[in-house]
Amino acid sequence: MKYVLVTGGVVSGLGKGVTASSIGVLLKACGLRVTSIKIDPYLNTDAGTMSPFEHGEVFVLDDGGEVDLDLGNYERFLDVTLTRDNNITTGKIYKSVLEKERRGDYLGKTVQVVPHITDAIKDWIESVAVIPVDGKEGPADVCVIELGGTVGDIESMPFIEALRQLSFSVGQDNFCLIHVSLIPVLGVVGEQKTKPTQHSVRELRALGLTPHLLASRSSQAGNILNIHDVPNIWHVPLLLRNQNAHNSILRQLNLLSIATPPDLREWTKMAETYDNLTDSVRIALVGKYVGLTDSYLSVVKALLHACIACSLKPSIDWIAASDLEDDCAEMTPEVHARAWETLKNAACVLVPGGFGDRGVKGMILAAKYARQNKVPYLGICLGMQISVIEFARTVLGMERANSMEFDDSESSRHVVIFMPEGSTTHKGNTMRLGSRRTLLQTRDCITSKLYHNSDYVDERHRHRYEVNPEIIGILEEVGLKFVGKDESGKRMEILELPNHPFYVGVQFHPEFKSRPARPSPLFLGLILAGSGKLETYLNTHGNGS
Repeated sequence: MKYVLVTGGVVSGLGKGVTASSIGVLLKACGLRVTSIKIDPYLNTDAGTMSPFEHGEVFVLDDGGEVDLDLGNYERFLDVTLTRDNNITTGKIYKSVLEKERRGDYLGKTVQVVPHITDAIKDWIESVAVIPVDGKEGPADVCVIELGGTVGDIESMPFIEALRQLSFSVGQDNFCLIHVSLIPVLGVVGEQKTKPTQHSVRELRALGLTPHLLASRSSQAGNILNIHDVPNIWHVPLLLRNQNAHNSILRQLNLLSIATPPDLREWTKMAETYDNLTDSVRIALVGKYVGLTDSYLSVVKALLHACIACSLKPSIDWIAASDLEDDCAEMTPEVHARAWETLKNAACVLVPGGFGDRGVKGMILAAKYARQNKVPYLGICLGMQISVIEFARTVLGMERANSMEFDDSESSRHVVIFMPEGSTTHKGNTMRLGSRRTLLQTRDCITSKLYHNSDYVDERHRHRYEVNPEIIGILEEVGLKFVGKDESGKRMEILELPNHPFYVGVQFHPEFKSRPARPSPLFLGLILAGSGKLETYLNTHGNGS
């Protein structure tokens, strides 16, 4: 196995994830099979309980792993299906070592960071690296490892030591270290300053690792491997190719003899297509965490994939759900008015997933507006549950209709309930997670046609509340249709509103499986409906072709 390690220095947020993904794309374009590992040095076992404001979105894998959003980048860039073990955290490593200690595996030994923690890290990397993630048999040729955080952080020290040991154990021809650093441009003369990078490299070398390549982040072009700011991130693999990064990496890994020249024709076409788009579609994204766009990274990427398939540029209007509420009208009327104006100017509305009751009233108002004004609407997870609450309140007259998540008092009419198998005492890894099968109940619905008349869809889930099965009959009597259910037939997965251009709610998260060349069918449907092209598309493609 060959390893490419990507580390970062000077500051965090330099784009190590995009750099690592782009290196993977480049090596894959050279005919090599590539897998990825992300190391997060925090003590959390996984990203499942972390605030989106602090860490961005929680990306969900097929196997139910709740992982760092960079694994979403890897899956989208490399078109692979990763596992929870492809995300290593300090919490996971210490947990595995402590479990061994309790079993007596180290009997008589003093358990220490070196060698026990470092050995556990190396063993984890080497065992995960050989797991195929591209649907083919046998291990990949190259494993790209991204070390999260910044060199010098105290929590990453055991990983740096383990990776230093790994570089020696696998041999020089099997290990390539790329250090991503910042070259700031100071003053009106635009002088580039390399001193921060010099210090960062010195720190890395003092810890026993010497970079083979430097990838410098800068607003301007410069020397070494320069990853300057680009119009969209799909240009990064092309940028690396143009600077012959692949030759440097392949030479270091002794792979020049078996690699082919990089074939990035499809990637080039994709990047240039996006750059040349002129028409756009306005999408109102009504959410809780709009202050940090990384909170909805996969949603944004899925919208991008769908828009490009429709030859449109996404114009996302971020609306904080609480700004639509009556309380906001009293406290900050100009903010309230602006939010409503933005919503009414949008071609379509999307309410993504989230947890907690903040902003729920605003989401309900957005769902009501979209339903009553025939504006295309897609509700994901919480967004689906919101549409059920709104429909029950407005159409059925259930004024007390609510979710147990927001009001568990007996006076409420719970149209959304806590799932029986959920845990009331633990938050981490206790939801309904990962890929689950949804059976489509009829082919006479928009969702079925968008999925090319498939009898079922396999999509990823992350929820602990569900639509109350006891009220399905009443809702369907007055027009709401549940066109997708789980294999038991009791858990509602997809709802639609007939006689509406596009009003769809899904319990799963379709954004997690969207790919640049294969947009999520539901996101595609939303954009087609928002641009007035859905009916034509369904007539052409909705027959299983």
